[in-house]
Amino acid sequence: MAAPLAERMRPRTLDDYVGQKHLVGPDAVLRKMIDAGRISSFILWGPPGVGKTTLAQIIAHKLETPFYTLSAVTSGVKDVREVIEKARNNRFFSQASPILFIDEIHRFSKSQQDSLLGAVEQGTVTLIGATTENPSFEVIRPLLSRCQLYVLKSLTRDDLLELLHRAIEKDTELRTRHIELRETDAILRYSGGDARKLLNILELVVEAAGTETVVITDAVVTERLQQNPLAYEKDGELHYDIISAFIKSIRGSDPDAALYWLARMIEGGEDPAFIARRLVISASEDIGLANPNALLLANAAFDAVMKIGWPEGRIPLAEVTVYLAASPKSNSAYMGINDALQLVRQTGNLPVPLHLRNAPTQLMKELGYAKDYKYAHDYEGHFVEQQFLPDELARKRIWHAQGNAAEMKLQERMLHLWKDRYK
Repeated sequence: MAAPLAERMRPRTLDDYVGQKHLVGPDAVLRKMIDAGRISSFILWGPPGVGKTTLAQIIAHKLETPFYTLSAVTSGVKDVREVIEKARNNRFFSQASPILFIDEIHRFSKSQQDSLLGAVEQGTVTLIGATTENPSFEVIRPLLSRCQLYVLKSLTRDDLLELLHRAIEKDTELRTRHIELRETDAILRYSGGDARKLLNILELVVEAAGTETVVITDAVVTERLQQNPLAYEKDGELHYDIISAFIKSIRGSDPDAALYWLARMIEGGEDPAFIARRLVISASEDIGLANPNALLLANAAFDAVMKIGWPEGRIPLAEVTVYLAASPKSNSAYMGINDALQLVRQTGNLPVPLHLRNAPTQLMKELGYAKDYKYAHDYEGHFVEQQFLPDELARKRIWHAQGNAAEMKLQERMLHLWKDRYK
């Protein structure tokens, strides 16, 4: 039995690799490292079907080094350690480090990721991780700091057309048929920038024809797949567009639109935990201090969905969606932490004022740690004016209230306590 078309068409060299020219095109950063025969550990971040696994295999073949694969879905810490031990035993001084490829590395737990640190740091293995999720949130910081991060993009229309023509002209099975690509809009739209999905659709349409001559049109593709060409693709590019429309509708205070995009995700089979996470983020980022109850309700909905599942989980998600969309909006906390982070990067590790320091030992007390600190609860109104920022930033403003009722109350309190500092 022949292998699937997507597997038969898997590139074996970088010259056959379609897309990602910013990484593997002439003079691109990853191409230079591969041609030089030395690569460092890195993580590939991008949507499904853009060539992450294929790229890792091509690199291993080019470097002529052992290649080990683990799936984060099925592998545990024991599997990781066993592979690392094999790699250590198979390492030769004249060879590049064995490559350990971990698909869906974002699904690895903290302990599983911790088990990789030593081997990556010592060069026992060169780690190549693949993920569809933002590594900043899903990969532990010590591991991320030991790896380069390369972002892969959805394949362009030209990339997909090149792949289509190449499959029809070069695949051993398809070359025996007379295939005419009369229209391509539907097949490209269905694929959502995913090469694997594109080739699977092509194979399905060709096999379903049952004749030597196959004419591919938009109508034929739509009929074969038996779904609307605008249908939600939870693994394709539309996944990102719809969640973007959902969040922007909430931010823009349009409950009708937000419910519509929520329904599109539910009907398309989106992971309810993904939707709930985004609602929690929206409650903090977009509603914020204008309505602090929004975060409480979003968290409660997350818990409820995890407890009751589908289909009833749609109800708390809808409740929170409407509540967030109809709530007043503020991003003052979001802007405040961003400004604070920028300030820290600009000013570095400024010393903590002595009166704010911890003084657990007698020596620290003698050095003046915690001296002159004023305990707020000992004063009227549970407040006493003192300096809490480093000396260099003593009068620096970071948080700025926005013009909604809830924050105006907070602003009034700050003016009452701090007078002109919070004007």
